[in-house]
Order: sequence, then structure tokens, then C-alpha cells
Amino acid sequence: MRTVIAGGHGKIALRLERRLTARGDSAVGLIRDPGQGGDLRAVGAEPVVLDLESASVEEVAAVLEGADAAVFAAGAGPGSGAARKQTVDHAAAVLLADAAERAGVRRFLVVSSMGADAEATGSDPVFTAYLRAKGQADDAVRSRTGLDWTILRPGALTDSPGTGRVSLTAGRAGRGSVPREDVAAVLAALLSTPAASGLTLELRSGDTPVDEAVRQAAGA
Repeated sequence: MRTVIAGGHGKIALRLERRLTARGDSAVGLIRDPGQGGDLRAVGAEPVVLDLESASVEEVAAVLEGADAAVFAAGAGPGSGAARKQTVDHAAAVLLADAAERAGVRRFLVVSSMGADAEATGSDPVFTAYLRAKGQADDAVRSRTGLDWTILRPGALTDSPGTGRVSLTAGRAGRGSVPREDVAAVLAALLSTPAASGLTLELRSGDTPVDEAVRQAAGA
């Protein structure tokens, strides 16, 4: 299975790439900085330099050609302003979805956020812009009939060791946190679970083993 991951040098993406290549899959990570390529190669992934803030649909589709799945795991990052939430967290996700449809790649996963909502309000304008951008991207992806999409909305992310046990539910799950390692584990399991297509899932730490949680959420 060949999976193309936008935001290929992110903390979740690197963990996902390591998991995919360890099980014999092919992982391609899209990065902006050529200097990050060594980190991707170290986990077995193929780096491709492509800036989703300036690339065309055709350029992204060319990378996706022949892939089995695409994962949007990019983000503007905590130090960015409201404008980049729109260009990365929203527009880049839409671009990847457009390119996946162009390339005929149906399986499409989005790493979103718990609380993502196109109409979000709040006292922190940058965080509110982030939630709105994520919500707008989620809405745009859910409208695609040419994609077998799954939207994953993790709670607060930590760098704690993964436990391999999570709570994964459709609909509102309530506040919670989850290690990035467990987010990567859930993404890897979702890529192998076609029955999870068409679902928006909220993720936090819990008591259910990852594979079982994914099967239960997918009704498989």
C-alpha cells in the first residue's frame, strides 16, 4: 500500500510513516524544507519537496498518481497567525482533496481537531481561526463523493509514550488528551479499514486497544 502524507515532517506524520514502513507499506511524505528529508528517510519514508501553499492541483496530483491513499496531517503550527490557518489548515487540505480526486486516489484521511467548527467562536482569535479553518476543511472533504474519507479529530496532543489504548467515537466525545503515537496508530489502522469511510471520529486516550476501537467505530 502506498500512502502520501501531507505535512510529512510533522510529529504525527513521522510516527505514522515509521509504522507504515515497518509493516511493509510505502510512505511518501510531502515537505517544504529539503533539509527535513533525512528525517523521513530515517523512518523509511520517501520525501518529496512540495509546498502546498503554492503548488497547483496538477503538481500535487502528479505525486499522488498511483497511490492507494492520502493523509492530510499538515498544519500551520502553533507559532503561526490566523492567515496561515486558512492557507494551510483549510486551503491546503482542500488542495490535497482536489488532487486526490484528480489522481483517482479514493482513500483520504484528515487529521483534524476536536472542536473543529467552521462557525467556532472564542476569546483567542488565533485558536478560533484554527478551529474554523479545520472545520471548513472538514466540511469541504465531507462534501466529496469522489473520496472515501475519514476525518479523525484528536483531543489535546501530547508527546507521552503511546499506550495502544484509546477512546474512538463518532460524534462528540468530550474533552481529553491523547499521545501522538496513539494518533499515528489509529491512522494506520484506519488506512486498513475501508468500513471507516464516511465517518468523523473523535479520539482521546481510553481503555480499548487501537485495532478493536477502530473496528468498533467502523462497525466492522
